[in-house]
Amino acid sequence: MKTALITHPDCLEHVNPPGHPESVARLEAVMEALSGPGFDTLGRIAAVLAHDDDLGLAHGRAYIDRIRRLSPDSGWVRLDEDTAMSPGSFLAARRAAGGAIQAVRMVLQGDLRDAFVVCRPPGHHAERGRAMGFCLFSNVAIAAKHALEVHGLARVAVLDFDVHHGNGTQDVLWDEARALFVSSHQMPLYPGTGAASETGAHGNVLNMPLAGGSGGAGMRAVWEGALERVAEFGPDLVLISAGFDAHVRDPLGGLNWRTEDYVWLTGAICEMAAGCCSGRVVSVLEGGYDLDALGESVAAHVRVLMEHGG
Repeated sequence: MKTALITHPDCLEHVNPPGHPESVARLEAVMEALSGPGFDTLGRIAAVLAHDDDLGLAHGRAYIDRIRRLSPDSGWVRLDEDTAMSPGSFLAARRAAGGAIQAVRMVLQGDLRDAFVVCRPPGHHAERGRAMGFCLFSNVAIAAKHALEVHGLARVAVLDFDVHHGNGTQDVLWDEARALFVSSHQMPLYPGTGAASETGAHGNVLNMPLAGGSGGAGMRAVWEGALERVAEFGPDLVLISAGFDAHVRDPLGGLNWRTEDYVWLTGAICEMAAGCCSGRVVSVLEGGYDLDALGESVAAHVRVLMEHGG
């Protein structure tokens, strides 16, 4: 088993208020897209729960306790205008962080060549002490810190191609010289961060803002150079914040990418990883809110992971 899908039914129990774009249907659409015969060899693994010490790699104990305490017995609790918790949200968020950690562990142990983590809520907007942008815990940043602190890796790269800037990942990794955070994102757009001038405490952040409507050509132009820098950094592991909301059909963005752009970008990342870290890649689902485009793009992304992981 060289490529695996890591998920858990608990992630269906995070239920946002009616009309919210980050819905249970997103996970259902992804799982449906990955149910066809072309994915018969894709390993299926249940995500484990992240514990407080795991979450503490990115968040203070007071913040973790606050999220636990706010978990409602019924209905919803609003953390901000975009971010809510239902009775199942805290458990789902622990699965999402735990799934990312588990994928890192299995890839580094050699059980997998690469993995795709299909859990929710997403994570790349969650800052050290603030939930926002549909996110409770900073899943990919937690996984990166786990790789560094628990497995003793020298360097980790986090690559984020969601249409929105991963402000939470940047916040957690800002002072982490062993981690290179690279993000392409539409600007201006929520959350308003991600200017090219934001470079991290150690020059370890590379932000590549893209103009609305710039399409796949604009994406390829910036990522070709970015992946050269990642290769020079020499990571021992590559983590991907895989958001699919830059798609032309997505209602929350306007970069106008197409499915073939995700094929190209995933392939370019995997080729780069093959040259610097034996192809060790962990991809984690972030955004993507048109259900058909999400399923189509995820299927294309995972096919490339399987080709390189085989």
